[in-house]
Amino acid sequence: MANNLSYWEKTQFFNFDVIIVGSGIVGLNAAIHLKKSAPKLKIAILERGFLPMGASTKNAGFACFGSVSELIEQEKIAGTDALAILIERRWKGLLKLRDLLGEKTIDYQCLGGYELFRKDEAALSNQCVAKIEHFNHLIRNIVGADAFSLSNTKIKTFGFSEVECLIANQYEAQIDSGKMMLSLLQLAQQQGILVFNNCKVDEILNVDKGVEVLTDQGKFIAKKIIVATNAFINSLLPDLEITPGRGQVLITAPIKNLKVKGTFHYDKGYYYFRNIDNRILLGGGRNLDFAGETTTNFGQTEAIQQALEELLKSVILPDVEFVVEQRWSGVMAFGKVLEPLIKEVSNNVFCATRCNGMGIAIGSQTGADVSEMVLRSL
Repeated sequence: MANNLSYWEKTQFFNFDVIIVGSGIVGLNAAIHLKKSAPKLKIAILERGFLPMGASTKNAGFACFGSVSELIEQEKIAGTDALAILIERRWKGLLKLRDLLGEKTIDYQCLGGYELFRKDEAALSNQCVAKIEHFNHLIRNIVGADAFSLSNTKIKTFGFSEVECLIANQYEAQIDSGKMMLSLLQLAQQQGILVFNNCKVDEILNVDKGVEVLTDQGKFIAKKIIVATNAFINSLLPDLEITPGRGQVLITAPIKNLKVKGTFHYDKGYYYFRNIDNRILLGGGRNLDFAGETTTNFGQTEAIQQALEELLKSVILPDVEFVVEQRWSGVMAFGKVLEPLIKEVSNNVFCATRCNGMGIAIGSQTGADVSEMVLRSL
């Protein structure tokens, strides 16, 4: 295409004030925030896929800020004060998303979240139960009082087997990730933001007063560029410390009289499941093969898919016949630091990445934050 561009195409479709690479949660929110703050800006989003790549449309749709066992591990890394700041960022990000798109639009349902522990995991469950009041005190001024509580009476209600302990989070909710992304795309388009799909960025060059963006569709020019490709960011910015993490997912066919309601975490958050349209969506198992799942390649492995199905059979849906109807994977970005990475990498080149598996919670705020950084530089 680049060799057959007309004068009109080159002058109107390849020159922008700000270009954003990646049309996921962060990229779309960055574009929308920029346009709302400075309506005259000419903004384009370049997306290498037909649909957003990565995890934005491939996640489980958890509107969460962390289970007790996850928070215990995160507190070890960040410390208590930093963890409180991080939880506040996640919570405010969820509020921002709900306010931006509307709860009905994204099918926001606050059905509560639960962390389950099997009978042979008494040491971990005891540790988590002992930390309930600690975390309730830590976040009561952020999300509200008594977030976490022991909820063992619901084990039978949900029809679980081999589960000894259940910790509830009354503020955890779920959304429809597809509806969320469709709404973000529609909002961006309504504001006059151009989205170019199937446009792979090969290189970003610093030039006088801006950047040149070399793609398989031609050369774009912009004053500023934001790279928001999360786990795939090292292909353009190789010096950033980002570790990809693949998340494998499966979903069942509809199940009659399905008892499971809410969002569920297991094994320190490495497994997660929920009810969507009377189906069980189950993902995780990355901890079974960290090395193999540290990849930007999509796909499934027999070992992890077998582990997911075994969890369905033995714990989630005991004595219930089910059919796995679909399997897929998404790729997340992790790092040694829990906070998202938002900075100016070089002159006029900005990045917003490292959501650490919390894209729904922090994506909106991360996009807004990098946009503010760009606005200050214009």
